[in-house]
Amino acid sequence: MNGWRRERDVLNTRRSGGSCAGCAGMSMMADLDGGAELCSVSVVSCLLLACSYVGSLYVWRSQLPRDHPTVIKRRFTSVLIVSMLSPLWVWTWRQYTGFKTGPSLLMLMGVHLEGLFAAACLPLLLTMVLFFGPLIQLVMDYPWDFLEGMKMVLDPQFWVQCVADMRWMRNQVVAPLTEELVFRACMLPMLVPCTGLSRAIVTCPLFFGVAHFHHVIELLKFKQGTITGIFLSAAFQFSYTAVFGAYTAFIFIRTGHLIGPVLCHSFCNYMGFPAIGAALEHPQKLTIFFFYVLGVILFLLLLFPMTDPSFYGSLAICHLTKPDTSTSICT
Repeated sequence: MNGWRRERDVLNTRRSGGSCAGCAGMSMMADLDGGAELCSVSVVSCLLLACSYVGSLYVWRSQLPRDHPTVIKRRFTSVLIVSMLSPLWVWTWRQYTGFKTGPSLLMLMGVHLEGLFAAACLPLLLTMVLFFGPLIQLVMDYPWDFLEGMKMVLDPQFWVQCVADMRWMRNQVVAPLTEELVFRACMLPMLVPCTGLSRAIVTCPLFFGVAHFHHVIELLKFKQGTITGIFLSAAFQFSYTAVFGAYTAFIFIRTGHLIGPVLCHSFCNYMGFPAIGAALEHPQKLTIFFFYVLGVILFLLLLFPMTDPSFYGSLAICHLTKPDTSTSICT
């Protein structure tokens, strides 16, 4: 550890001397990329942050199910406190590791105004393209007049009812905001100097997926299924939440913004996992599957063009790794 800190001090001295103008925007952590001690600190920090988030859900003793309004309100309080303290966690990590140069903490966490409109719209549109098939299926099953739908969305009373619904607030607002803040905006800046950008996209979702295993506790507690069925369901949930986490981590790094992952998360919570079983039994199943396939193809074709960093301004998180390891994702 002492050798690591001595090397860090030498690097900081060189930077302060201005001998390398091109290094000014780079974190000294990029020069220590992949160090065992740095990785240990980063991984343990992420693990403790994940445990804090999940543990906060269970500080309230209750025999009520998770969808009960009282339980939801209590958990709102817990996760909001953890989320508000999580930037302090990243700041502490920066102080401990000596990472005091480069972008500001808020920039690293994707909270800034440059390119905000594009960051809010383009990733969400891209995610809607991926859900082209399920959206068509939804329109076929529940046809509605477009103008009537717009009138409903623009009606303030509609949003008052949504905000009053605790489950809607949890699924569409609080969970997406707090989970993306903790598991993407706070964890990725700590992981990238250790793993590099590409591996951080794969590693970060593991914390996110494991964090969702806590649902097993409630399913077992209220005996909502067999033990085998519950654990199979948990394994499936871990798989798709990990894949989704990798996608939003990719969005976060490519755009440098938190808002895109939050909106994509909210949209995916609304849509749920695609109802493939229902699609197989649908009278128009060939049409629906055509749009399923079309959506996936268009998504893959548009993934990099619609997340082109040139739309979003400076990518602060890309300053945490060596230039030669970031070109494929940050450009």
